[in-house]
This record gives sequence, C-alpha cells and structure tokens, in this order.
Amino acid sequence: MARVATPPAPALVLAAIASVQSGAAVATRLFPDVGPGGTVLLRLAMSALMLLCVVRPTLRGRGRADLGWGVAYGIALGAMNATFYEALSRIPLGVAVTIEFVGPLAVAVAGSRRLIDGLWVVLAAFGVVLLTTTGGGINLLGVLFALLAGGFWAAYILLAQRAGRIFPGASGLTVALCVATVLVLPFGLASAGTRLWDASVLARGAAVALLSSAVPYSLELFALRRMRASVFGVLMSLEPAMAAISGLVFLGQHLGVREWVAIICVVIASVGATRGAPAKDVPVEPGASPAEELVST
Repeated sequence: MARVATPPAPALVLAAIASVQSGAAVATRLFPDVGPGGTVLLRLAMSALMLLCVVRPTLRGRGRADLGWGVAYGIALGAMNATFYEALSRIPLGVAVTIEFVGPLAVAVAGSRRLIDGLWVVLAAFGVVLLTTTGGGINLLGVLFALLAGGFWAAYILLAQRAGRIFPGASGLTVALCVATVLVLPFGLASAGTRLWDASVLARGAAVALLSSAVPYSLELFALRRMRASVFGVLMSLEPAMAAISGLVFLGQHLGVREWVAIICVVIASVGATRGAPAKDVPVEPGASPAEELVST
C-alpha cells in the first residue's frame, strides 16, 4: 500500500496561522449579532466542548497550587481573547494582531542583555508607533485593548509553560478553556442576550471555534513533532502579516503603505528576537502545548 505523503511541517504551521486569522475574520461577522463579548463566549465555550470530547482532564488528587496554576492559565486565556475581540471590533485585523504581538515579543527578549535584542525592541516599537499615529484617526480605545491583549498573551505564554509541566498533554489547555468560559460568561450573556441561541449564530460560533482553536492547535501539534521549536517560533512571527492579508481578503480592510511598513517592522523584529534567543531545540513530546514550545525558543 502506498504511503500517503504528509505536508511539510512548515506548511502545517502556516496553515495553522491562516486558520487562526480566518477564524478572527469570521468572528468579526458575529459582532453585529452578539457583540465581541458574545463572540468570545461562543469561541471559548465551543472550543472547550470540542476538547472535552477527546480529553478528560483529571483534577482529583491535585493540590491547591496545581489548581491555582490552571485557573491562572484560564484567566489569562479568557482575558487575552476578550480584549483582542474588543480591539478587533474597533481597529483592522492586521493592525490589532500587530499591536498584540508585542506581548510574545516581550517574552522572547525578556531578561536579555544583548544589544541586538534592544534593537529588535526599538524596531517593534517603531512599527507600533507607525500604526498608532496614522493620519486616518485610528481608534485609541481599540489600540489600548490590543495592547492589553498583548500583555495577556505574554502572561498566557508563561502560564502555558508552567501548566504544561503540571497537566499532561492537552489537559491543561482543556482546564484553561473551561475556566476562561466561566470568566467571560457574564459579559457574553450581557452582550448577546437571547441572540446567543440563534441557530445561525451557533453555527458561525462553531466555525470560529474550529478555525481559531481546534484546527490550528491540531496542525501545530503535528508540526511540532517534526520540527525544532526555534523554527516554529520564526514561522509564528509571520502572524501579523497573515492577519493583514486575512483582513484584506475576507473583510476588505485595505491598509496603506505606512501600515504595511509597520507590520513588516514588527515581523522582522519578532523573527530576529526569536532566531537570536538561546536554542533549546529538544524533541517535542506529543501533546505538548504549542505556546510552551514557542516560549522555549
């Protein structure tokens, strides 16, 4: 029997990035119906349900410290998604993701004393300044939400690393998604009301959960089994550019030369910081968290 060829690992990572940004584009279509709060509730709740179908996290016998890390991980996950969707309702997708990306970039260079890492930070800051001082009058509240999302993203990465050591496989992420769902539940219900139960809304919410969580997580997991974590980190640095392309294709969000220069600055800074980080290219265990592997670079 002929063996079915599998796509190269980098192609899987790029497909995962495209899936995430496509999911974000679909999510914006839900805003008029259920608002950002209702949209993030649908994404988190349905993602949690999907994972619970295949993962059964065991909490029995775990101490308060372990459970505390799981709860903190979930709070960071919920806050990251909630603030990002609030940003997305006010500013273009490519702009929101680029500003948010300062979070993982900060994690990559934190504690470094190398001059080159300082230059990457300056380049990224220059890109963000370009985005936030455009002549078109960008929504400052949207920028603030994107920056908050970046801060929560940084916390999420660090907490994912700790939770990944405590909870095996994807059980830590499953616990975090359940906690995050409970966290955003009041805001989601207040934002969406009875429209949350509309069949069309539920179907689109399931699509967002698939595209933004289930599909990319699976693709990243398969890719990480066959590639070094440092390469994974470099590829993930392309996310702001992919977000801008997704916003253009799916939402008609045209960006000017200034915005594209800013996005390229942040992408270059992220690639440089990731490539220059201390190498920890150890074999990746099946079921490891993609975020944990990213921060290991």
